Amino acid sequence: MTDRILVLNCGSSSVKYRLYDGEEVRDKGTVERVGEPGGGPADHESAVREIIDRLDLDGLAGVGHRVVHGGRKFSEPVLLDDAVIAAIEDLVPLAPLHNPANLAGIRVAREALPDTPQVAVFDTAFHHTLPEAAETYAIDRDLAERYGIRRYGFHGTSHAYVSRRTAELLGRPYAELNTITLHLGNGASACAVRGGRSVATSMGMSPLQGLVMGTRSGDLDPTVIFHLRREAGMGVDEIDDLLNHRSGLLGLTGVNDMREVLARRDAGEAAAALAFDVYRRRITEYVGAYYALLGRVDAITFTAGVGEHAAPVRAASLAGLERLGIAVDPDRNDGSGDRVISPDGAEVAVCVVGTDEEREIARETRDVLAAKS
Repeated sequence: MTDRILVLNCGSSSVKYRLYDGEEVRDKGTVERVGEPGGGPADHESAVREIIDRLDLDGLAGVGHRVVHGGRKFSEPVLLDDAVIAAIEDLVPLAPLHNPANLAGIRVAREALPDTPQVAVFDTAFHHTLPEAAETYAIDRDLAERYGIRRYGFHGTSHAYVSRRTAELLGRPYAELNTITLHLGNGASACAVRGGRSVATSMGMSPLQGLVMGTRSGDLDPTVIFHLRREAGMGVDEIDDLLNHRSGLLGLTGVNDMREVLARRDAGEAAAALAFDVYRRRITEYVGAYYALLGRVDAITFTAGVGEHAAPVRAASLAGLERLGIAVDPDRNDGSGDRVISPDGAEVAVCVVGTDEEREIARETRDVLAAKS
């Protein structure tokens, strides 16, 4: 068996792919605007067919698929078969924007490559180590059990990769490191990782909970939903759209790109300045909470688009935490690449690590195939 792995990451309106030979990326790309009028391919099926048709897949050992929601059933990557696909379909109500796209990619790839083993790697799987107290919401237990209401957490492949890469960067054993990872992209989440195990994460039953994001509100008093229904006459679907697609930075400023928010803030726009403060304050709150939960923090690592590239966000999010041993060196903060940005001798290492979810999916796919052989 060769070490050639194809990774397919089907998002709600895009398909990202990577073709690996061992650790080397042989081919990569992203098909954007899937299903959008005047955009790219008509649907995810068409996009995945285009990708498979144009790639040289000679000697392919397997295909790894990102699946956003694995529910309570899937706590680790699994070899795909009809029963697994049916179980993923059953989870669509928990991830209606993502699991259908993931399933579309799976179906096309299995049809096009029927003799190639294929593996589902779940965003939620990394968080199956959450303690029961962390995953449990304080509502009626029977209702919660019946309808699968609990904290699942997301961005698991990113948090797994970044926490492991942080240990490598620091030259520390992964099993001994306590890390707070901050995945700050258009979607954003925080995770407390103790010795390679997720023990707390900010996203909940869906990716809506937690940090302020590009278009999502993050944490919100549930009464806001009732108030909008009763006083504004908004329906459930309308409120859902508001909180997922018209809130966050977009709701506060009219744009969901942190670069534009920073430019407007620097130009003196009050709305942008407030949005920045709301955004970074939420991060600070989670860092403080996860510090308390872990008891000892060895590293705090920023990743994803905002986390990797927005130096002002990193500095402001950790400002005032010096008594906890947390500080950011301004010169190192303005650098690039995977690096430590805290001062020499700091009690807590502050790091920047580029996330690579596709590489993590490839790694987990190889592990499943190796166990099968």
